[in-house]
Amino acid sequence: MRRLLLAGLVLTTLAGCAPQGPEARKRPLSANPSGFIAAEIAFARLAQEKGQWTAFRETAAPDAVMFVPQRVNARDWLKTQKDPAEAVRWQPHKVFVSCDGNSGVTTGAWQKGPAQGFFTTVWSRDPMKGDMRWLLDSGDALATPRAAPDFIESKQAICTGKPGAAVTAAAEGDDMMVGMSRDQTLNWTSIVRPDGSRSITVRLWDGDEMATVIDDRIAAPKQP
Repeated sequence: MRRLLLAGLVLTTLAGCAPQGPEARKRPLSANPSGFIAAEIAFARLAQEKGQWTAFRETAAPDAVMFVPQRVNARDWLKTQKDPAEAVRWQPHKVFVSCDGNSGVTTGAWQKGPAQGFFTTVWSRDPMKGDMRWLLDSGDALATPRAAPDFIESKQAICTGKPGAAVTAAAEGDDMMVGMSRDQTLNWTSIVRPDGSRSITVRLWDGDEMATVIDDRIAAPKQP
């Protein structure tokens, strides 16, 4: 069943990207939430085929960030990383997309050997070409794995009303960064504390407010 669902998503993505004449190619692409799911699945497949950190390098935006546990520029950090013998595996469970369809956030589960956990990835889509690049990647281990859903949940921001940017104050010493879609219907706030703990909060415009749809809390790494 899941294979059929994923195949359908990929076919929908390809159909949405098909050229429709010179005039159509000049217009911005329409919103396509399944495109972000397809990008995440392709990202995970690339990790198995070419290596874990190779996949991260090849799909990262120039200003993409990771957490190790402090925030780093992904491309700079990845330059010195060698692919592990066993690449992590992961699957998207949910996707949240801006009204204009050019920003999306995927979240799901990962596995590596006996370990398991969750991830959250922020994506940006070129509005004309459709190219996908990830902007932020975060995750953590879990004692109990996330249950795989029967269907990948997809939710898009409401396109009416006037979304307001939620203001979050960072404590002294915290490293906070706020990102948002161009139409302001999707935003994400990452806060890294001096001890290495962090939070990733994603909000989506529901027509009345910027509703929290993801609220990841990652504990500080254990000291040796």
